[in-house]
Amino acid sequence: MNKVILIGRLTKTPELRMTQSGIASANFSLAVQRPFTNQEGVREADFVNCVVWRKQAENLTKYCTKGSQIAIEGRIQTRNYDAEDGTKRYVTEVVADNITFLGSKNSNADASSVASTSVETSQPAPSEANSTDIDDDPFKDFGEEVVLSDDDLPF
Repeated sequence: MNKVILIGRLTKTPELRMTQSGIASANFSLAVQRPFTNQEGVREADFVNCVVWRKQAENLTKYCTKGSQIAIEGRIQTRNYDAEDGTKRYVTEVVADNITFLGSKNSNADASSVASTSVETSQPAPSEANSTDIDDDPFKDFGEEVVLSDDDLPF
């Protein structure tokens, strides 16, 4: 079984590329923190090369920039090619099948707090000062109200 799940931050803003047949792809590097500290008490990171294809590549390049926190699910793939100097080069990378956007570079929350369901009652951080008021209806411009009966629900 070849399955990889990683949570980390983008080391640079991904760029969208198109193959000759028009298929979108994006190569990126993901900085993934190690779960332990070194002898100096510093937490180190691994930098994992990744590639994503098609619509997910388009979404990644459209919505994420350097520092954005994402989770990827995919597989490890190795490939080789002949370099211009005639040497054979080998590449190992993660081919992402699924990408989940977890946060932005401005959010200081780690992956465990993103998944947390607890509610804090403290003052908002300065980065949250420009957020949308909770009383604003994000769906107010979507048109008429949709009425559903209990028979329409799948459960």
